[in-house]
Amino acid sequence: MKSLYLDQMAGWKMWTFTFAVAILSSVYGSSAIATDTLVPLDSHLFHSLRRISSPVVSPDQQQALFLTNYYDPDVDKEYNYLSLLDIEVGNVTQLTPVLEGSDRASNLLWLGPSTAGYLSKGALYQHDLVPYTNGTLLFNATLSINSATYRASSGILLFTASTFLDGNISSVAKQLNVEKNRTDSAMVFDNLWARHWNKWMGEQKSTLFSINTTNEFYGSWQLGKETNIMQGLPLTKDPLLRWEVEGYTASEDGEHVAFVVRNPGLDMAWSTNVDIYLTTTDGSMRPKLLTGAFKGIASGPTFSTDGSAVAWLQMETPGYESDINRIYMYNITTGNVRSVAHEWDLSPQSILWSADNKVLYALTPDRGDRRLYSVDIETGKYKPLTDYGTVSSITRAGAGKLLAVYSNVTESANIYTIDVSSSSDSSLHGSMRRLTNVNGERLDGVYLSEAEDFWFTGAMRDKVHGWMLRPVGFNATRKYPLALLIHGGPQQASMHAFGLGQWNPNMYASAGYVTVIINFHGSSSYGQSFTDSIRQQWGGYPYEDLMKGLDHVISTYSFVDASRMVALGGSYGGYMANWINGNTDRFKALVAHDGQFNVVAGYYSTDELWFIEHDLGGAPFTTAGRAEYEKHNPERLADKFKTPTLFIHGANDFRLTLEQSLAPWTLLRRKGIPSRLVYFPDEDHWVNKMGNSMRWYEEVFKWMAEWTST
Repeated sequence: MKSLYLDQMAGWKMWTFTFAVAILSSVYGSSAIATDTLVPLDSHLFHSLRRISSPVVSPDQQQALFLTNYYDPDVDKEYNYLSLLDIEVGNVTQLTPVLEGSDRASNLLWLGPSTAGYLSKGALYQHDLVPYTNGTLLFNATLSINSATYRASSGILLFTASTFLDGNISSVAKQLNVEKNRTDSAMVFDNLWARHWNKWMGEQKSTLFSINTTNEFYGSWQLGKETNIMQGLPLTKDPLLRWEVEGYTASEDGEHVAFVVRNPGLDMAWSTNVDIYLTTTDGSMRPKLLTGAFKGIASGPTFSTDGSAVAWLQMETPGYESDINRIYMYNITTGNVRSVAHEWDLSPQSILWSADNKVLYALTPDRGDRRLYSVDIETGKYKPLTDYGTVSSITRAGAGKLLAVYSNVTESANIYTIDVSSSSDSSLHGSMRRLTNVNGERLDGVYLSEAEDFWFTGAMRDKVHGWMLRPVGFNATRKYPLALLIHGGPQQASMHAFGLGQWNPNMYASAGYVTVIINFHGSSSYGQSFTDSIRQQWGGYPYEDLMKGLDHVISTYSFVDASRMVALGGSYGGYMANWINGNTDRFKALVAHDGQFNVVAGYYSTDELWFIEHDLGGAPFTTAGRAEYEKHNPERLADKFKTPTLFIHGANDFRLTLEQSLAPWTLLRRKGIPSRLVYFPDEDHWVNKMGNSMRWYEEVFKWMAEWTST
């Protein structure tokens, strides 16, 4: 299990840690630092921070469109507006007035050199880049448009909309009326793909269409009749089991489109067979399957700038949703398929061709950061172009330049340019140039702790990575309570990023806690063998890592009060909170958000069987499978539960159903152990509504303070 890769990355970050400790010691000393003049990051400010969309670069690559989204806690409303960014100078011009509620814009695109487009209320609008003006309606289908892409060189408009079995837009209204006038509400299923994530399956499925357009003078558009470009796919008899597009991209010349679909069938609940098809945008070509050699998940297709090839990310292992993403390419002229950098031990999440088609840029989790890599298409050689922090999106912005969205633990997301023209093998982090400062004024004078990285010896004597944030008003002579944040997945990782959800570590630091994050065995970004190691080890290696990491923090930092610690987690992190409750009483309190208490019952109620069957090595209805499930089942340890716990759950969570929180809450209440249930009838596995998110933090901090006297 222990690898040279882990040794190398541990050595690299240990130097960083040692250097950071020296610097921090000189700054903090043994007394209060200059943070007493800074105000905490409170919930009201946090939830009102601006959130920017990924920029969309103009055809001449001189400008970019982006959206600024925000929430006003005082009136419980969400807003956004469209802006134009001058890439060279960095000037930002607001184009639309503030748009409220359902009028908000989404899905930005360029319709011409000086014409922007966006979706609002299910229709396509155009905007002439005149500041503080509203867009004008361009295309309003007889049903809501979900996404749109335009290619000016060919006049092709691609869009998705939800249709019934016949795949026709014109018949949707009639069929919806039939549904509306039914005398019953029954839904009948003969397959396990009956519900997914937060919704029950219906007969309407997302379908991809194209329209030929002509743009006459003075912005007068002529639109042809839409074409269902998925119509060449094999027919299915069951209206509930149909092809449904999950993503798509078009070539720059507008001739071809590649789209992502889940292969429909009775095994959809235990199969990860997600494919990519290639077809022409006019619908004249029968869709060609590019990924037929694999039964794993394919994602993220992207065309070369000349339209001659399409590349994508491919998981090769069937049934494993956290398999490593390999890069594959299809040559449209020759029909050849080949892999690129196949031996790379990191798993890129998205890829983009360079302007000259010699390099693929890959956004790749790497040791707790999401770094930009370049991958030479000919040789397969790869190198990092950024280091610390999280790059969340990239797009081409001229020769040797990318436009990116970047954040880190102390900086919310901003738009940067990244110079990728250098041939140097060293990091190019210094060549990043920030163009926006979206929340700079709002966060001025607000306490934001840097992350102090550390490494320790965890399970199997592997080096394990974590980091720590110091609390607001820090004074080294005091003792502080500790908050251990446990990430979900489990094959994900906490990142050096400024998250705007429930797990931003600086929110906990501002609440007065030493905040600790540990990327335990099973986490991504540390090599695929480290990720794979959690299989049949749900309650094993990760728990060992968390306890050893906690011991490391307590022994290293004298200001930690080990008698006032709280562990919090969501999803798998919620499972781990329950597992902790059955294995140790070292925490004063626990928080389990949409977690799992009974893995056997969880198997029979979840929407995706492939995940748990892979991770636990089978199904619980076999003798061997049942033994493995019970081995990692917190419910088996119910007699040992004794730590006060706050349970939080959304009614529409079909990944881990409500009973997974009701059951342990019942257990603790029946045993006379303090516990509390926070129930959101309008949420799913996540907390999506901003008002609910504020209440989430309120309840969590109240619970933590109650048990740590903070």
